[in-house]
Amino acid sequence: MDVFDVRVYGIRRRPDRRRPFEVRWHAAGRARSRSFLTRGLADSYRAELVRAARKGLEFDPATGEPVLWAAPQPVTITWYQHAVAYVDMKWPHLAPHSPASMAEALATVTPELTRPTARKPPARSLRAALYGHAFNPQRRSGTLGPATGKALAWLERASLPIQQMQDPRVIRLALDALAVRLDGHPAAANTIARKRAVIYNALAYAAELGLLPSNRSPRWAGRRPPPTPQ
Repeated sequence: MDVFDVRVYGIRRRPDRRRPFEVRWHAAGRARSRSFLTRGLADSYRAELVRAARKGLEFDPATGEPVLWAAPQPVTITWYQHAVAYVDMKWPHLAPHSPASMAEALATVTPELTRPTARKPPARSLRAALYGHAFNPQRRSGTLGPATGKALAWLERASLPIQQMQDPRVIRLALDALAVRLDGHPAAANTIARKRAVIYNALAYAAELGLLPSNRSPRWAGRRPPPTPQ
């Protein structure tokens, strides 16, 4: 039995089956098959098999799939997920006016720490969903309105991995976001400093959890906000 001997065949359509699109291949001495509901899913699966075979990956005699596919994938924590966890950690210990300040800072930065994707909700919708729901544990269990649900679903898909906060270019995106109000005007220097302190502490918490190396957070501490225009 040769676990590297793999042949992938064309997709067979069987209209009488509930999953009519069948991917067929031969691996580790046996004929294999897997059926899919749509042609697109079948094409995608077949392409992954072909790619694995061309790379010379070992195929599992039991499953007929590449051995590496069975290995657990590292969990990717996004900035959005970490920000929500940070709020939950801080919330019980905050002074009366601090929750709103913390939520405002995180809601300012979080929409910018995302991948460019289609159908991005408007900036006001994103900030409202974050400030009024995601970063407020007391409201998070309430019913989501359509706009809020759409905004948060987009953020879950598009948020950057927390590890990218090591990239100076990503840090610059966040710093630039702190310097501008939602209406496009420059933010006051004390507002920038207050928000930056929240983000700095959130990054320090990421380092505490082992999500970031601890030597990255000081990038935030040494930058002074620009003076407020007179």
